Amino acid sequence: MSITKKQFGVTKDGKKVFLYTMANENGMEASVTDYGAILVNLLVPDKDGAVKDVVLGYDTLAGYEKNDCFFGATIGRNANRVEGAAFSLNGTAYHLAANENGNNLHTDFYHGFHKVLWDARVLPEENAVRFSYVSPDGENGFPGNLTISVTYRLLTDNGLEISYDGSSDKKTVINVTNHSYFNLGGHDAGSICDEKMTLLADGFAAIRPGAIPTGEVCPVEGTPMDFRKAKRIGDEIDADWEQLTLVQGYDHNWALHTTPGKVEKVAVVEDEKAGRVMEVWTDLPGVQFYAGNCITPQTGKNGVHYDKRCALCLETQYFPNSVNTPGFVQPVFEAGQKYHTTTIYKFR
Repeated sequence: MSITKKQFGVTKDGKKVFLYTMANENGMEASVTDYGAILVNLLVPDKDGAVKDVVLGYDTLAGYEKNDCFFGATIGRNANRVEGAAFSLNGTAYHLAANENGNNLHTDFYHGFHKVLWDARVLPEENAVRFSYVSPDGENGFPGNLTISVTYRLLTDNGLEISYDGSSDKKTVINVTNHSYFNLGGHDAGSICDEKMTLLADGFAAIRPGAIPTGEVCPVEGTPMDFRKAKRIGDEIDADWEQLTLVQGYDHNWALHTTPGKVEKVAVVEDEKAGRVMEVWTDLPGVQFYAGNCITPQTGKNGVHYDKRCALCLETQYFPNSVNTPGFVQPVFEAGQKYHTTTIYKFR
């Protein structure tokens, strides 16, 4: 196991940015950058030992300074959507950027966690890199000075573990996730519709126009949302069914049966042609499955053309708009209360 560090570029305001690469003895590598605490590369061997980069991204820092699709990004303080770009805590209203049809998506496109420079600490004994950031009171509309860290750890069993730790000096919302786009055939392999997925959830958060949850968790049984047994992602993605047509395919939060504080397997993705399998483990109550329906045509790593549905996201998190939905598990933390959660993307 080893960790190397090299310069990745210079930000528009003249700050040096670095890329840290962790490797294990199985030929797997993960590269992360202190700009945005972003996962840049994830090299994974297939059944024959051939290594491919399985996450979408860019070759240069300039790509991530734009990054309209949030490739590899750490999203915070709040992932996903907040209705009306506002919420209340203890009777005080807080207003966020209304950046998607009057709602808030992923906190802020220009000043979220994925657009700031984090402090980096290499942890060689753990084959890990820890990024830390202090989000000041009022940043992007959220209360409290929040001290937050994201630790990427490359495991000997080919798992990429991402752990989040934080606390605030005021009651606040904390709902951080990783927004990596995966294609198990390689970032250059095209459509993910032939990949098979299992999602260990019997309910999903139904949405209405604007992709805001109605507050109802509906059963997956008898619907295109049923992935309790492995099926091709493309089998029903274009079904004439309102939940799918609202967002051009899959872009919903599945309700998991995880035990608080216990990291459990919640999803499996398999690319039979490539011979790679990815398991997703988490301790969070929800996972947003996004099938890349709205990836904008663009040039990614190695000059590769990225387009609609060429990768998928499995973003572990609290439900969208949960802060405004009393029936959902709340991502609200009291002053001094510890925020800790772990997600693992494990390959075999």
